[in-house]
This record gives sequence, C-alpha cells and structure tokens, in this order.
Amino acid sequence: MAGKSEQSKDEQEQPERSFKERFLAGLKETAIVLGLFILINNFVIASFLVPTGSMENEVMTGELLFVNKFIYGATTPRNVPLTGIELGPLTIPPIRMPWVRLPALADVERGDVIVFEFPGYRDDLEADAFQFYLKRCVGLPGDTLQIVNRVLHVNGTQFRIPRHMKFDRPWPVPAEIPDERIFPKGAPWNEDHYGPLVIPFAGMNVPLSADNIDAWEIFIRREGHSVRTEQGQILIDGVAATSYTVERDYLFGMGDHRDNSLDSRFWGFIPKENLVGTPLIVYWSWNTDIPLYSIFERLGSVRWGRIFSLVR
Repeated sequence: MAGKSEQSKDEQEQPERSFKERFLAGLKETAIVLGLFILINNFVIASFLVPTGSMENEVMTGELLFVNKFIYGATTPRNVPLTGIELGPLTIPPIRMPWVRLPALADVERGDVIVFEFPGYRDDLEADAFQFYLKRCVGLPGDTLQIVNRVLHVNGTQFRIPRHMKFDRPWPVPAEIPDERIFPKGAPWNEDHYGPLVIPFAGMNVPLSADNIDAWEIFIRREGHSVRTEQGQILIDGVAATSYTVERDYLFGMGDHRDNSLDSRFWGFIPKENLVGTPLIVYWSWNTDIPLYSIFERLGSVRWGRIFSLVR
C-alpha cells in the first residue's frame, strides 16, 4: 500500500507539459518518422505506380509495386525530398541535388525488369519532366542487339522470350519500311526489324563522320560536350574530331508488350547510372482510368488475383 501511495504521489508531482513542449515533442516525432521514411524510400524499398501498359501482362497499368533500390546500389536522394512528386492534380517539380551511389549487391543482368530515370526522348538533350520508367533490360554495355522479324537476338543468340510477351498486330512491319521515329536518328529500321546496334560502354571508340554525326550528336551532348559541324569538320568542345570515346556504360530496355511500348528502340540508350532498382511484388492493382470520385467503381476494378504477385 505504501509503495502504491508513493507512486501516486510521484505521478501527481510530475508537472503537466506546456503546449509548447507538447508541440516540440510532436514535431520531433514527426521529424523522426519523416526521416525514416526518406531513408527507407531512398535506400531500401520504394513504391512505384505503373503508368502505362508497355509491360503487360507482367505488370498492368495502375498497379503499385514495391521496388528493391539497394540491389543495384542505393543512391542518396537525387531530388530535394518531397519534390518531383504528384499529389492528385498537383505536381511538385523536382529540385535536383548532387547524389552518390552506394556499392551494389548485384549487377543488372539481361532479362531483369528495371526501374530507371527516363533520360529523355531521342532528339531532346534531357527529359521534359522527371519520370521513372519501367522496362525489361535486354542489352548490357558492349552487347550487339538485333531484331529480325520481331525476334530479338543479343550477341547472335535469340533472347529468352519473356513469359508474358505479346504483340497487338498479327504481322510484323516489313523490313523495307523504315520508321522515322526510330533510334538512332536516320537509321533505316523499324520496331520489328532493328539493328544490329552495339550498346555503348565506357571506353568505346565511335568513329565520326558527316554520315553519322546526326545519330551521335545528342548522345555526345548528353555526356556533357558541345558538338558542331564547321566547314566540313566535326568539332567537339571546339576541337576537330574524327572519333569520340564514350564515357559511361549504357543499357537497352524494351517493353514486353512490344507493339505498345515506347522504349529504347525509339528514344535510345539508358545510362547505367540512371538505374533505380528492380520491382519485387505487386502490392495493389486497380484501374486508375476510373476517377477517384467514382470510388465504388474504382474499388470494383481491384484485381485481387494480382495482389502480391511477383514481378519476373
């Protein structure tokens, strides 16, 4: 009884915290939670919304995935936290900041499904907006890639067919019909007959001439150099050049939904440093074309059978 009385007396003697103290304590707890969220989101696991059907039926439009960010080497934040995100109709533009990559647990392999920072369209120096893309890595630095009658070959060997690969058209585009949208600029190819093309790697020497400078100009400028042609000469950083030495490693990505994928065949190589991670599982799946104000219809579109399915 005496012990209980002493405990009650001690509790009564504790002064009630002021509003300021309670506010600062709540602020501290919020900062800790936010810090842990940023740490986990940047170094361990992140959420990714699939915006298009380019990888159907491996992943579907509107699915939410958990992405393993540490396998290829987690990075410090590339943007100031809470920028470069979409909150319904509100978009907060990214504020870029210097970043470094931590050591990787594994290197990317052919066939991996990858999430990466979109480098921009074929003729653009950089992307108009900060976006993450999802594709299957089909070419590593130094690989020779070719598509013949829709069949993908890498280094002379037919690439393993993804389990859900599909086409919409019943026939391929004939080889003699080039697509002016195709990468690189001026190439006489189309999406079903493509290459051969070597995926650039650090140290690769690229001969330059009046015939191919249009194809390589944006690539060289993205690596941080100026390019111009003057009196029949190609000038890189103001110096006459007949070749260029690649400075970084690159990847080639394609969608499993081949006729509905705007991928490396159209906009080009993926800098390896742009890798973010690889998807693990689908943790939610519904039709995002249905507006949120029709919440019951949206809930009725939930694909229950796909939740917790693995991405391979």
